[in-house]
Amino acid sequence: MILEFRDVSLTNNSEAIYLLQDISFSVNQGDRVGIIGAVGSGKTTLLRLANRLASPHGGKIYFEGQDISLISVFKLRSMIALVPQEPKLLGMTVAETLAYPLVLQNQNATLITQKVDYWRNQLHIPETWLDRNELQLSLGQRQQVAIARALVTEPKILLLDEPTSALDVAVAQNLINNLAQLQETTILMVNHQLNVVQDFATRLIWVNDGKLYQDLHTNQLNWSELTAKFNQLAQDNSENW
Repeated sequence: MILEFRDVSLTNNSEAIYLLQDISFSVNQGDRVGIIGAVGSGKTTLLRLANRLASPHGGKIYFEGQDISLISVFKLRSMIALVPQEPKLLGMTVAETLAYPLVLQNQNATLITQKVDYWRNQLHIPETWLDRNELQLSLGQRQQVAIARALVTEPKILLLDEPTSALDVAVAQNLINNLAQLQETTILMVNHQLNVVQDFATRLIWVNDGKLYQDLHTNQLNWSELTAKFNQLAQDNSENW
């Protein structure tokens, strides 16, 4: 077991409303977990908690058996990398962005170049992008760069928030195919597109109103029934989907 949420709850301090309530699940190394649910159901909050961008008000989160609150933020984020839905390049060029996590780890220049080139090629980031800054990239291009930036450090867990939301179909499919080949990397991906989750995930977690609604390995799922149920809930609660 590489990651465990144990009775985790989080409230909105100002209104004492549960954002997540009594969430418990565990993830094994190499699992590819698709996380689905309505807007505001708590999907992104799960990722933020795992990366210590937020702290639970109840329960514990464990990484490789250790309470993550006892792990330094810098060390934890070198092992659990989060790519938000709208990533920033922090005023750097693409080349600087990809190299930056390795520079922080004091890796040598040759190794930095090798790793950057490898992941840039894996995610089909052309050399012509390297001198561009954030303003010269589309959101989809920034997402590609941010995922490559996360992967250059070879994290044990990769957290992705809607990574295909701004990508065209071909680029999105290429990304999903590449991610599915990362056998040693555990991936938790929030995605509202069930077809993407079906192509990618070995496990599905469905969050509804801050609670764990369903947690199944994908080989146990009837995707036709799941899609019908998912679409019906979306129709019944259209303002939140």
